[in-house]
Amino acid sequence: MILQGNEDLRVVKTIEAIKREFEALICEKDYEKITVKELCDRARINKKTFYHYYETLDALLEEMQAELSVGFLARVKDYSLPEDLDMVNREFFLFASEQGPAYEKITCGGTYHAIRDQMTDQVNSEAWSRSKKYHRLSDFDKKLLMDFINNTVLAAYRRWVEDGKTAPMEDVIALTNRLVLGGVNGFFR
Repeated sequence: MILQGNEDLRVVKTIEAIKREFEALICEKDYEKITVKELCDRARINKKTFYHYYETLDALLEEMQAELSVGFLARVKDYSLPEDLDMVNREFFLFASEQGPAYEKITCGGTYHAIRDQMTDQVNSEAWSRSKKYHRLSDFDKKLLMDFINNTVLAAYRRWVEDGKTAPMEDVIALTNRLVLGGVNGFFR
């Protein structure tokens, strides 16, 4: 349940507890191993309360995905693609670094590929929707371009996280942009 700001304080605290404990569980185990019972025990609520707000754990995960996607899209809404792709990539690293360990697990963990793909698809659809250059491409070319950009940027982010973020973020952003922009600029020639 996405809070609107006018809910009773008890509702707010319940939703916050559910989300906080869900994020903690994401950090501890694969999604498939998380149960509603375990989440409810940790959030100190009963299952009936959980089901009052969410139909399933998938619904909770989808809400989390939607909130993250909306947050990132708000940061890149004024950029034009492919012209500002370097700035969008920078914003991705900055945004990702502000989200915490659950976001890292979703973005880097193998069992979260479905939700990660949904996030990526939503962001790509919105971010590239205003690009005339993009809309002139064939469906195959669009898919190939998105695969190239997403795989390159996510691979760079995963490598950075897996290496303990020892490389300065600015260096990782610069290298990622060199790789991605070299391919994208060549693609649009």
